[in-house]
Amino acid sequence: MKTLKRNILCTLLGSVFMTATVAGAMLFSTAKVNKAKYPVFGVDVSNYQGDINWQELESQNVSFAFIKATEGSGHTDESVRRNLDRAAGTGIKVSAYHFFSFDSAGDTQADNFISAVGRDEIDMPPVVDIEYYGDKRKNKPSQAEAESILKPLLSRLEAYYGVKPIIYTTLPVYFRYVRESFSDYPLWIRSVGFEPDLMDWKFWQYSDKGTLTGYNGDEEHIDLNVYNGSEEDFEREFAKSTKKADDSAVSTRKAAT
Repeated sequence: MKTLKRNILCTLLGSVFMTATVAGAMLFSTAKVNKAKYPVFGVDVSNYQGDINWQELESQNVSFAFIKATEGSGHTDESVRRNLDRAAGTGIKVSAYHFFSFDSAGDTQADNFISAVGRDEIDMPPVVDIEYYGDKRKNKPSQAEAESILKPLLSRLEAYYGVKPIIYTTLPVYFRYVRESFSDYPLWIRSVGFEPDLMDWKFWQYSDKGTLTGYNGDEEHIDLNVYNGSEEDFEREFAKSTKKADDSAVSTRKAAT
C-alpha cells in the first residue's frame, strides 16, 4: 500500500515537479540538507574546476567525487586523466560520468566512455548523465528515441564494469524518460530547491553554487552532493577500493613467498 501510494503521488506530481523545479531554481540556489540524516558529502567536477588539489578537497570532508569523463561519441573531458590519477592518491571514492547525447548511437557512446575510464579506476559505478541540452528542452525527443540510445549504452557499461550504472538526471527528465523504464538503476537526482523525497535516490545533487577551496578553474562554484545513507552504509556499499588494496597486498605476499 505504501509503495502504491508513492507511485500514485509521483504520477500526480510529476508535472508539478517539472514546473516547480524551474521556479525553485530561480528562488533557491541551494536546498536545505539535513546533515545528520545525510552525513556523507561529495562533489562532482569537470574541466571547469581547473587544476584540483584532491588532498585539499579531502580535508574538507569530501568523501566521494564524480569526475566528468566523456560526452556523446567523440568528446573526452581534457581533465579526466589528471583528475582520476590525482584522486587515486586520496581516500576519496571516485566515479566518472558520461554526458548522454540524444544525437548519437548508444554503442559508440559506450565505446567513448570505456576508452577513457578503466575498470579499476573507479570505486563506484559509472554514471550516465541524461539532461536536456541545446534545443532539446524545446524540441524534446520521444521516449522511444531516448530509450533506443540509452538502453544499449547502459547495457554495454554494465557488461564492462560489472555493475549497473548510476543515472544522473534532472526532475523533468526523470519523469519523462527515466521513471518508467529505468527505475531499477541507481538514481543520482539534481534538485537544488528542495529534497526529492518522493523518489528513491542514491545520490542527491543539492547545489550547483557550492564553494570550496582547492581548485582554480574558470568556474568559481562546485556542485555539492550527498549520499542517501550513513557513513557505514557508504563504506559497505562502495568497498571496492579497499578490496583492491587488500587483493594487491595478498598478491604481493604470495609473490614474496
